[in-house]
Amino acid sequence: MLLEKNPLELKEYLQKKWIDPKDLEVKVQEIRQEGKTIVTLNGSFDLLHAGHLEILYQASLQADVLIVALNSDASIQQYKSPDRPIIPLQYRKEMMAALGFVDFVTWFSETDPRDLLRMIAPDVHVNGAEYGKDCLEAQVVSEGGGRVHIVELVPGLSTSNIIEKISRLCDK
Repeated sequence: MLLEKNPLELKEYLQKKWIDPKDLEVKVQEIRQEGKTIVTLNGSFDLLHAGHLEILYQASLQADVLIVALNSDASIQQYKSPDRPIIPLQYRKEMMAALGFVDFVTWFSETDPRDLLRMIAPDVHVNGAEYGKDCLEAQVVSEGGGRVHIVELVPGLSTSNIIEKISRLCDK
């Protein structure tokens, strides 16, 4: 469906993909009742780049429905840096929902996604190779009957590398 160039229509389109955390359990039940499998991917996705697109696309191939869980601004400040995120949650939700291969976007305030994953019990959880099969989420996903799928990183692409490069350019 093509959207007319009306910002209100765009916002409405994007918001249809958002699942408020308080509504997530019900949405997961609806997806399961439709007989669909679920794949999850979580992270900050600050400064969306081609490496993110690769892992998101690969995740979308692993099950019928891709749910991306974004860290809240406060949780990013706790586990990355008080200076992050660069892009606030509101806009990260919009960018993520704009991607055609992302079915739903939710968010969580904890620095650790295990409680969220325990509730979703994904068939597949995707992580980048930097975390490996023994990632923090592995046990919870396995206990829920799912598996972890690892995606190789795109060499040279990371948000930290991009921030460092911008900082060097500003110092010139």
